[in-house]
Amino acid sequence: MIRSESVPRQVFFYDQPERFVAGTVGQPGARAFYLQASARGRITSVLLEKTQVAALAERIEEVLDEALRRSGGDAAIPAAAPKDLLDTAPLDLPLEQEFRVGTMALAWDSMESCLVVEAQALIEDEEEDAAEAVFTDDENGPDMLRVRLSGAMARVFAKRALDLVAAGRKPCPFCNLPLDPEGHLCPRANGYRR
Repeated sequence: MIRSESVPRQVFFYDQPERFVAGTVGQPGARAFYLQASARGRITSVLLEKTQVAALAERIEEVLDEALRRSGGDAAIPAAAPKDLLDTAPLDLPLEQEFRVGTMALAWDSMESCLVVEAQALIEDEEEDAAEAVFTDDENGPDMLRVRLSGAMARVFAKRALDLVAAGRKPCPFCNLPLDPEGHLCPRANGYRR
């Protein structure tokens, strides 16, 4: 993404959105992954990689567990995703991608009792600029999606995201690489189709 110095960054901010989910478009093996936040008729969708969705969900679980442990069990964080809040609906339409995610961060805000998730747009030279530019409020920085979630909503997001990642192609029993519907060239079987 090339950003002109004169264009200010756009921050898509949702404080306790009505909905914050990970979702996909396409068939397993060719799916596009999105984060989508919505509130009061406004929808923001950002594109990211499957590995980013998995890492985000796993890290959310870790941060919530740690916040719960540090509070001695007093934090308003359920131990598991509340079943009555689970969201299995597809992504909201129209699906318009705001940006492709490069860097993500999250933290538990103990003062407000909420999880803050930030997804920043991919920048041209990610490695060089990432250490300096990550999640500063520089008005010329990359676009960002910032979402504040209750402990319960964060658990629900993580469960859905982990289920979404697991719903992909089944792994090969020999090499653990994903199997396509027509099979695959397994390196452990010297390239023979199974």
